[in-house]
Amino acid sequence: MLDTKTIEVIKSTVPVLEVHGQTITKQFYQMMFKNHPELLNIFNHANQRQGKQPTALANAVYAAAAHIDRLEEILPVVRGIAQKHRALGIQPEHYPIVGENLLAAIKTVLGDAATDEIIAAWAKAYGVIADVFISVEAEMYKEAELKKGGWRGWRRFVVDRKVKESDVITSFYLKPEDGKEIADYEPGQYITVRVKPEGQEFTHLRHYSLSAAPGQPYYRISVKREDAIGDKPAGIVSTYLHNRIQEGDVLEISAPAGDFMLDQSKTLPVVLLSGGVGLTPMVSMLETMLRQGGSRKATYIHAARCGSHHAMKEHIDQLASRHADRLTAYHIYETPAPGESCDKTGYIDLPWLQSVASPEADFYFCGPVPFMRAINRALKEWGVPQERIHFEFFGPADSLENEMN
Repeated sequence: MLDTKTIEVIKSTVPVLEVHGQTITKQFYQMMFKNHPELLNIFNHANQRQGKQPTALANAVYAAAAHIDRLEEILPVVRGIAQKHRALGIQPEHYPIVGENLLAAIKTVLGDAATDEIIAAWAKAYGVIADVFISVEAEMYKEAELKKGGWRGWRRFVVDRKVKESDVITSFYLKPEDGKEIADYEPGQYITVRVKPEGQEFTHLRHYSLSAAPGQPYYRISVKREDAIGDKPAGIVSTYLHNRIQEGDVLEISAPAGDFMLDQSKTLPVVLLSGGVGLTPMVSMLETMLRQGGSRKATYIHAARCGSHHAMKEHIDQLASRHADRLTAYHIYETPAPGESCDKTGYIDLPWLQSVASPEADFYFCGPVPFMRAINRALKEWGVPQERIHFEFFGPADSLENEMN
């Protein structure tokens, strides 16, 4: 526990973090990777370049400082981050490295304003926060290992099938090389792939949502190929998977993780909304719900650029046909090609959403951040309570509130 004086000092720095948080975290990553380049085998380089990781860390540090006297209030956030840490293989020995470089970054950015008292208080606070993460993650490692079919660390999987779903999305069906059981998972969770493409100095890790219902003898991930656009370089891992990995090749996988999951205990109608490759967790949720039977109804709404970018359309249409009493599916194309049919052209907006769904449903959504912000804004305007709004970010957590007002 932290003493009262330390808590007061930490809370006094909250306004400073609000202003200088991202500058501090950018400095932190630069210092840490310079001092410990081996950690580049764990961190997503693209998220570093795009500023997503520093922003996410700045938000986490700010939240921890603001709640330093009641850390239990941010435990859900802690658990979400810890899920990703476990999936990436973060170990207790990494935390002192992070702490040392974070304190050095605070001192560098704030200069004389970072007094010895402030640095000492943050050192104490970081120790408490790190202990919380280490404890939570230890339980997660143990749970993943002891689960039926589970394991710790990395396990080799063979690409049993590679299926092109659209011009930009391909599915990979993965079976364990050792032929043994695989761990079950909750619909909405992800696995983490570790690869070292030829010519790359470091290994690269990526989380990919499982795109099929659990209970299969394989894991399925459906990966969007991230091509170079303007100044944005091509995705190292996605292009490697699309262009180089073939059936029969082996990939290293960590056990399923994640806290974005379909609540299967409810009977409320479900509305699933996805944009682009954000369909992956939604398809897993939808398949699971329909396989369970019962009377729970689902509305599935998918937005894509056009028909050639629309993955799994035939599969969803078949599900809607077989389960017409429980599932209604809609397809929205931003710019459909000549001759392509869809249920709506352009974007999902509130008036249209109100015409096809009920505000009394549970809403789950995933996709590009602008898509998610638009959906979140529409649901808030509609009066859907927060406890019935569920979403997942691909990559470091962003904010959906930036454009709410």
